[in-house]
Amino acid sequence: MTTASRLRDPSIEHRFVTSDGAALHVAQSGPADSAVTLVLVHGWTQDHRTWDFVLPHLDPGVRVLRYDLRGHGGSAPARPGSATIARLADDLAEVIADRVPEGPLVLAGHSMGGMTLMVLAERHPSLVAGRLAGAAFVATSSGDMDRLTLGFPGLAGRSVTRFEPRLAKLLAGLRSETLRLRPGMVRSGARRLVFGDRPGRAQVDSVVEQLLSAHPASAGLFLDAIAAHRGVGGLGALGDVPSVVLAGEKDRLCPLAHAKVIADELPHAEFVRYPGAGHMLPQERPFEVARRISTLVRTAATR
Repeated sequence: MTTASRLRDPSIEHRFVTSDGAALHVAQSGPADSAVTLVLVHGWTQDHRTWDFVLPHLDPGVRVLRYDLRGHGGSAPARPGSATIARLADDLAEVIADRVPEGPLVLAGHSMGGMTLMVLAERHPSLVAGRLAGAAFVATSSGDMDRLTLGFPGLAGRSVTRFEPRLAKLLAGLRSETLRLRPGMVRSGARRLVFGDRPGRAQVDSVVEQLLSAHPASAGLFLDAIAAHRGVGGLGALGDVPSVVLAGEKDRLCPLAHAKVIADELPHAEFVRYPGAGHMLPQERPFEVARRISTLVRTAATR
């Protein structure tokens, strides 16, 4: 039994086909007549299950929309040329137009999902200006991901930076539908790389299950897209939107300094740091993440 099936998930699941023909897996929960719709966007090599531990702590009266980014989970692989943050932003805009055509929105993005929100603001300014009532940036970055060192100093850090493009190329060249790796090996690596202090077994298993469901070639191409990401322009368009920036102090993938850049670009945003937490805040601090997002939803409902 998977971690996702152990958790009670009342979501209704659907398929949505984008304008370029990519079939996306979409999950919806909560009342359709909710005053505000919350859209949750996951990160690289994960899927909508990223939010499984957060979902039970949200107000049951809010409508929640989750979906798998192309190349992830139950969605179709990314077609040639479509593994870009810009295309993910367009996908998000299309999902919203189809599933939530009216009413205020609160968007929350983890990691690559947060990058997607930034680019959405650049590419779809009328959507942001007309409907966005709150934004949560969870363990994410606005750029410089091509300089990633995983926290290692000196030569070790520079080796990590040089290795990442090679990893992207290796993954992009794979023809398998999933990564053929031993779960135990992946679990050990995930525990050390993307979690902070003392992660729970269920939380680690959830991350591993999602990673092993991602499409390898798509993951490689999106790794290049993350390295090229520059989202400061989009943050400028979000300056008046009630926002929160959440960061783990032991995040190796999107370090605390990256979160500080985002917070500095959003002068009205609340900046929250979590000692001992790593990159997977939706698993490591689900109650706290839900509490911060819920505050945005309640504020949006009273505007």
